Amino acid sequence: MALKGVLNADAGKGTINRNLYGHFSEHLGRCIYEGIWVGEDSDIPHTNGIRNDVVKALKQIKIPVLRWPGGCFADEYHWMDGIGPKETRKRMINTHWGGVVENNHFGTHEFLELCRQLECEPYINGNVGSGTVREMSEWVEYLTFGGESPMSELRKRNGQEQPWAVTYFGVGNENWGCGGNMRPEYYADLYRQYQTYIRNYDGNRIHRIACGANSNDYNWTEVLMRQAAPFMDSLTLHYYTLPTDNWQDKGNATGFGEVEWFSTLKQALKMDELITRHSTIMDKYDPERRIGLIVDEWGTWYNVEPGTVPGFLYQQNTMRDALVTGVTLNIFHEHNERVRMANIAQMVNVLQAVILTEGEKLLLTPTYHVFDLYKVHQDAERLDLTLEAGSYTLDGQELPAVTATASRDGEGKLHISLCHLNPNAAATVELDLRGLAGSSMTASGITLKGNSIDAHNTFEQPEAVKPEPFADFELLNGKLTVTLPPMSVTALELSPN
Repeated sequence: MALKGVLNADAGKGTINRNLYGHFSEHLGRCIYEGIWVGEDSDIPHTNGIRNDVVKALKQIKIPVLRWPGGCFADEYHWMDGIGPKETRKRMINTHWGGVVENNHFGTHEFLELCRQLECEPYINGNVGSGTVREMSEWVEYLTFGGESPMSELRKRNGQEQPWAVTYFGVGNENWGCGGNMRPEYYADLYRQYQTYIRNYDGNRIHRIACGANSNDYNWTEVLMRQAAPFMDSLTLHYYTLPTDNWQDKGNATGFGEVEWFSTLKQALKMDELITRHSTIMDKYDPERRIGLIVDEWGTWYNVEPGTVPGFLYQQNTMRDALVTGVTLNIFHEHNERVRMANIAQMVNVLQAVILTEGEKLLLTPTYHVFDLYKVHQDAERLDLTLEAGSYTLDGQELPAVTATASRDGEGKLHISLCHLNPNAAATVELDLRGLAGSSMTASGITLKGNSIDAHNTFEQPEAVKPEPFADFELLNGKLTVTLPPMSVTALELSPN
C-alpha cells in the first residue's frame, strides 16, 4: 500500500537559506593540516598551500559558509599567533585535541584565502574563554577596517592591503563547557560587553552571534534571550547524534547492527523537538523572529577508527550517516523561519566528514553525496508538503519510514527529496501534485543507496556508495508515484515543459 501525500506547489513557505548547508573546520586532528592545508612546499597539488582536490570537491556542493577556527579550539586561539611570516609564528600545544603541536601556519590570511577559493562566506569564532575584549576587538579591526589604525597597518604589512568582507562573527564557543564552564547569567553579561566592541567598519556589517545552548539546555536559551536578545543577531545550538546516550562508548562507525542503525536515526530525529522548544523560548522574547537560530555544530559522533589517535576524532561514514544528513536537512527546512544557518561537524577527516584524505588520495563520503543531491534547495522557496510517513518498527519502537522536503528554484523547477529509513523493504509514495495550474512537467531522479546498513567508501573502493540514476517513478494525471529503495536518499526534479 502506498504512502500518500500532497504537494501544494502554489503554497510557498519562505526561503530555504543557503547557509543551512554550511560547514565547520576546526584545528582538530587532520581537518586543517593534511585535510585542507598542505603548505606551499607540498608535492600534493595546491594553490597557496590549500589542496586543489578538496577545494574542487567542496565547490561542487556549493558550500555557502565556513566556520573557523573552532569549536573548543576557538577559546584557546589567539589570532595574532597565526599572522606574519610562518617561521616566526608561535608554536603551541593543542591541549583539546590530541596534545599535538600547532604551528599556526594556517591562520587568518590562510583561512580567508580558503574562503576566497571556495567562494563562500567566512564565519569566524572569537575567543571569550581565554581571550580579552581588546583581542577580539582588534581582530575585527584587523579584518575589516580600511582606514588608518595600528591593526590596519599591521594587516597591510602582512600582505593584505584591502580589508576583507566578514559578516559572521561568533562571540565565544560552548562557553557552558570547554569555553569556560560559565553560567548563562555570567556569559550573557560577557556577551553584552564583548559584542559592544565588535565594530562595523567601512560599510562592513557584522552579524553578531551569541553562544547558545548544548542540546536540551532550555534554561541557557531562556537566560540569553532575556538578558541579551537586543544585542545579538543569532543564537547558536549544538547537538550531536550518537547511537546511545553513552559518551564513553559511542558505538562504532562501521560493523554495527540494525539496533544501532535504528537508535541513531531516532536520535537524529530529536533535532525537530530541540529546534521547536528552543524556538518557542526565542519567540517569547523575539516574536518578529529577527534573531536567527544557528545550529553551528551537528552530526554523528562515534568511537574513533581503530588504530587512530583518539583526540583526532576520525571516523568512517556510511549510509547511516547519509540518512542522518537527509532527515536533519529536512528538519532544518521545516524550521526555515527561525533556523538561518547550520554547520555540519566537520568538513574533512573529523566526525561526520564530507571528505576523507590519506596523503594525496581523497574520497567522497555518503554524507558528501547527500549534500550534493540537496544543494538544489539552497535559496529555493520551500513548498508545502504533507506526507503519511508510514512506520519503520524495530523491537516495539517506531520511526517514520519516510521523511521528505520540497522546494521550487528560481527557474521554476520543483525539487523533492525523500529519505527512506527502513533498510529491509522498499516503500511506495504517492504524491498528489496540486497548484500546478495545468502545467505539463517532466521528471528525472537520482538515488543514493547501499547494499548494507554500513555501506561506505574506502580508499581501495572509493565509489562503493555513490548516486545513481533513478527511474522507479511515474508522473501521470497530476500524481507522482515513487518506489523508494530500502535505506535510500532520493532526489526528484520536476521541470515545466
